[in-house]
Amino acid sequence: MKRNIVIAVVTAAALVGGGTATALAVSGDDDDASAPVTRTDDDRDDRDDRDDRSDDDSDDGDRAAAPGDVTAADAIAAALKHTPGTAVSAELDDGSWEIDVLGKGDTWHSVRVDPGTGKVLGSSKDDEDDAAEVRAALKGTSVTAEQAAKAAAAKGTVVSVDLDDDGDDRSWEAETRASGGDGQDWSVGLTTASVTADRDDD
Repeated sequence: MKRNIVIAVVTAAALVGGGTATALAVSGDDDDASAPVTRTDDDRDDRDDRDDRSDDDSDDGDRAAAPGDVTAADAIAAALKHTPGTAVSAELDDGSWEIDVLGKGDTWHSVRVDPGTGKVLGSSKDDEDDAAEVRAALKGTSVTAEQAAKAAAAKGTVVSVDLDDDGDDRSWEAETRASGGDGQDWSVGLTTASVTADRDDD
């Protein structure tokens, strides 16, 4: 009995619908031939379609990181859960929320939070010389940065909250963005959480 011989024969090469079709015939014994297996550029087109869908998914991931999915208030809450202290500012910057937290003594922490998932991405510690000034500005107040962010959210998507401790007219400063991309600055009361248009905003 003959030993099985595998012979690969290229039987045709033709343009089919703009692609190349190649027939591959595989046989064992001389009297037993299997049906040809045909591969076309359509297979590659299918893979390209899958790659395109993967790219679309990554775009969705980018959209998931847009402001509003994880609000400023949510980001502050996540930062304080990770690093206890007093949140003094929150800003959406370079694709992540950055929250400044005043810890014990003069220790400051900068906590980064993913705007798409709310997970803490990391934190760093700094010693700044304005801790006493900030504590004095917040003394006797009842509205936290998180509460100020929630109050300002009624005016639009909050992209930053910061303590304005200059002079006697102290407040939380919040910036919102409308759906059209226009920005607006607001002052949020430190004791009442009342939101008013920032008079210094042009």
